[in-house]
Amino acid sequence: MAKVPFLDLKRLNAPYMDSLKDAACSVVDSGWYIRGHFCELFERAFAEYCGTKYAVGVGNGLDALSLMLRASMELGRLHEGDEILVPSNTYIATVLAVSAVGLKPVLVEPAENSYDMNPELLKNACGARTRGILVVHLYGRLCAMDEICEFANSRDLLLFEDCAQAHGARLRDGRSAGSFGSAAAYSFYPTKNLGALGDAGMVVTNDADVANIVRALGNYGSEQKYVNKFKGVNSRLDEMQAALLLAKLPHLDSWNERRREIAARYSREIKNSKVLLPEIPSTPSEHVWHVFAVRLKNEESRVELQKFLEKRGIGTLIHYPIPPHLQEAYAGEFNGEFPIAESMAKTVLSIPMSPVMTDDEVSEVIGAINEF
Repeated sequence: MAKVPFLDLKRLNAPYMDSLKDAACSVVDSGWYIRGHFCELFERAFAEYCGTKYAVGVGNGLDALSLMLRASMELGRLHEGDEILVPSNTYIATVLAVSAVGLKPVLVEPAENSYDMNPELLKNACGARTRGILVVHLYGRLCAMDEICEFANSRDLLLFEDCAQAHGARLRDGRSAGSFGSAAAYSFYPTKNLGALGDAGMVVTNDADVANIVRALGNYGSEQKYVNKFKGVNSRLDEMQAALLLAKLPHLDSWNERRREIAARYSREIKNSKVLLPEIPSTPSEHVWHVFAVRLKNEESRVELQKFLEKRGIGTLIHYPIPPHLQEAYAGEFNGEFPIAESMAKTVLSIPMSPVMTDDEVSEVIGAINEF
């Protein structure tokens, strides 16, 4: 194993092994394994954490994205072929969800200082069929939500959030990721700030109709057993993952605070002019640092830094090497050019970020980058 691994999930979960084992045993002992007591408890707890009225557990983050969009279609608020504005530099799951339900993704470039969707470019991206915006709080930083909400309201657009990397991110006034729009999708993939021990997802919303339809859609389209109102799917948060997540939720804020401490050290102490550091927002709680991504001047420099750190025993990852519009799956589907997304794909490198990193490990990463 690397001297400083990019992420060590075993080490992350180890301090909570007793509570995780107790949670797992409680599920086994209950004899009820799908949409039972623990799912209900976690849904209520996570809705309260996000500041929303409702939360509906689903199978994974991609399902959460697609089901919240489908719910709006079933309610007649969106229709097949409608356009949804999405960031050009997101993980492909965001775009896949829009396509999967018969909507059309339209890409919007990010702001280079934040990596998030640039609200100043929304106007130019809007067309006659534009009906919604799907923001992504990339790397754990909230988008410019005041500006985006104002724009969405001025155009009567639905606003959705992809919160897969932003568990616990909040504005100064306390508004949380997932509470700004019509609905929001969370992933609890094991590497997330709040990670399950398998796949899991959640839709949060203040709209009872959206919540009820998402719940039905994820249960074969059924609100009542053997009565199928919608053409649904099988996407339900199982009891085991719900119980494990419920055991971990109380620790999320402290984990995020440790991530902020590490990010602050990186920002203060990395002094290499070849390495561009991410901007730290003026309100620390706006960012939960799911990823700490630095940028290099070009692709060659990134390769050199990655190899240099690898020789020093420091793990890194690239988020994400191919933007959605250049993926073979979307060949020829997007109009326009997206130079910022392409530049980021070639120059971004994610360095270790985990709440269980020691101060010595953080120092090792800083020292190595400064020597590069």
